[in-house]
Amino acid sequence: MIERWKTPVRPITGREPRTVYVYLPEAAENDPDARFPVLYMFDGHNVFFDEDATYGKSWGMGDYLDGTGTPLIVVAVDCNHRPPNGRLSEYSPFSFDDGQFGHVEGQGQRFMDWLTGTLKPRIDRRYPTLPQRETTFIAGSSMGGLMSLYAVSAYNAVFSRAAALSPSVWLVREKMIPLLRQTRFAPGTVVYMDYGSREMGNHKGMLRCFTQTADALLARGVLLTSRIVPNGDHCEACWEEQIPFFMNILTYNRE
Repeated sequence: MIERWKTPVRPITGREPRTVYVYLPEAAENDPDARFPVLYMFDGHNVFFDEDATYGKSWGMGDYLDGTGTPLIVVAVDCNHRPPNGRLSEYSPFSFDDGQFGHVEGQGQRFMDWLTGTLKPRIDRRYPTLPQRETTFIAGSSMGGLMSLYAVSAYNAVFSRAAALSPSVWLVREKMIPLLRQTRFAPGTVVYMDYGSREMGNHKGMLRCFTQTADALLARGVLLTSRIVPNGDHCEACWEEQIPFFMNILTYNRE
């Protein structure tokens, strides 16, 4: 079951309503005493429904979860669609200047303060969550992948695991990679990171940036799974195909 409701992200867009999608596993309906881990996701409009997706193709996350019977709550928040750079601004932890986008004011910290300080408590009150760090995860792609890396480092007390698909680290690598190198990650922090092989030539130095990001995480003791997806592209259809890979990492436990 997927619920959707509106809420403002006041620190960034004031009273403007934003859609929040919440996936509840079937077990939540069958057992009122059950509690579940929570995965927070960026670009909520692209997560569940093709009709809501920017380019008409979603990840089909609900279909995967239903088909596998994964006992997980997923909370996916729509992005800032304001022109000219609303999404880039909201999903960048640092300001940057780019030849294509111009100056982008990084509001990622403000968004994450809202998500962890306002949205997460609301979710924990309203739904049958396991609210502790060990059962709270985050995931996203492209700028959402960048934000997932940022969240698991700067908000490591909240998130224990993250999946960063095609993270746009290259836009802010001068600040993002040092942040990873300086973060004191809690033991057992888990990160999944990938890029598509067809993406690697899109921007100068992407392979080097990928390597530096992976090295920084490993040097800080993060349990990292990194992949270059064969013939992988920068699109929802490709990211949907990676769901089994990153979900296995996010939910894997060995006693």
